[in-house]
Amino acid sequence: MVRVTGAGGFIASWIVKLLLEKGYNVKGTVRNPAGDPKNAHLRELDGAEERLTLLREAISGCHGVFQTASPVTDDPEQMLEPAVNGTRNVMIAAAEANVRRVVFTSSIGAVYMDPNRSPDAVVDESFGSDLEISKKTENWYCYGKLVAEQAALKLAKEKGVDLVVVIPPLLTYILVFKTPSAPSASGRYLSAESMLHRGEVVDILAKFFPEYLIPTKYSDEVNPRAKPYKFSTRKLRDLGMEFTLVKQCLYDTVTSKRRVNCLFRHSAMVWFGFRHKM
Repeated sequence: MVRVTGAGGFIASWIVKLLLEKGYNVKGTVRNPAGDPKNAHLRELDGAEERLTLLREAISGCHGVFQTASPVTDDPEQMLEPAVNGTRNVMIAAAEANVRRVVFTSSIGAVYMDPNRSPDAVVDESFGSDLEISKKTENWYCYGKLVAEQAALKLAKEKGVDLVVVIPPLLTYILVFKTPSAPSASGRYLSAESMLHRGEVVDILAKFFPEYLIPTKYSDEVNPRAKPYKFSTRKLRDLGMEFTLVKQCLYDTVTSKRRVNCLFRHSAMVWFGFRHKM
């Protein structure tokens, strides 16, 4: 039995899907398990009727926990308490239930927010965002994700919980990498394939999909582009992970949305916060 918190979210939904495909019994925690239409897609997954239970809280009887529940906001009141205290509660409950492993979903926001870092730095799992800078710039999402991760690591050490931390990038696509079984995994894992400027994203989309009104202006275009960090994902690749290139991810995102009629010609104008140049 595996528990997935925030089961209706993007990452969590994929985790639930993959677990069901592998034959696991899954407990998915959601805010409203009774009949929230936001969770309808989970009940339609193969194996869900037999092996998926949606509920508000439950760790007892679970062998593993995926802690993916987290707000995505820069409102400090909505971000800090739910993210940090929610993570602490899950870690304490996991320790009391003798869970074999907890997988915590962190964020690239917990790694890259440090303007004093050299642009030539090769960023890996050992890096972290500058908490003081995040606080001064009111980037509460980055601040909250890193503090929540630190709380999870601290409690894991104190209570002897096997904790693995996954650090994903901005999520705009279907699935980032192929996932082998990794019983030997430990510590943090950076899963960002590469970093692109918004303008580069625009150029890629425009080449793939010239039929759309792809925006050509972005909010920071008056400033010179900062040199993007290079990421090292060697630790993750050593486990057998195979990354999908960002270009392919962007292509798959659009084609997937078109396939289910979730994308129309005018909708590309507001992607990624761009403005269409008239």
